[in-house]
Amino acid sequence: MAKEYWTLSEVIEIFQMDEGTISYLEEEEIVCPECFDEQPAKRFSSIELEKLRLIKVLMEDMDVNLPGVEVILRMRENMIQMRRQFDAILEDLAGQVKESMK
Repeated sequence: MAKEYWTLSEVIEIFQMDEGTISYLEEEEIVCPECFDEQPAKRFSSIELEKLRLIKVLMEDMDVNLPGVEVILRMRENMIQMRRQFDAILEDLAGQVKESMK
């Protein structure tokens, strides 16, 4: 079974990011670790790890600053949401066409 959550120290080690950068990303709500009642430490899901991977690529490979990263990630999320809405509309339309052909 694949791991579901990673600790802050694991994330720091995986991405070689400093804790301050991760804290800034969290404060700006760019990444959102989860807290569990039984474990006081924050845990990062695979979705948040994917965001951090993208952040690292944008910052190191494309020389994008943190405010730019924030804009790109928010635009990306908006595009994903719009795609989901578009897919739902297409599914509904396909259902209506199927019904009308009966």
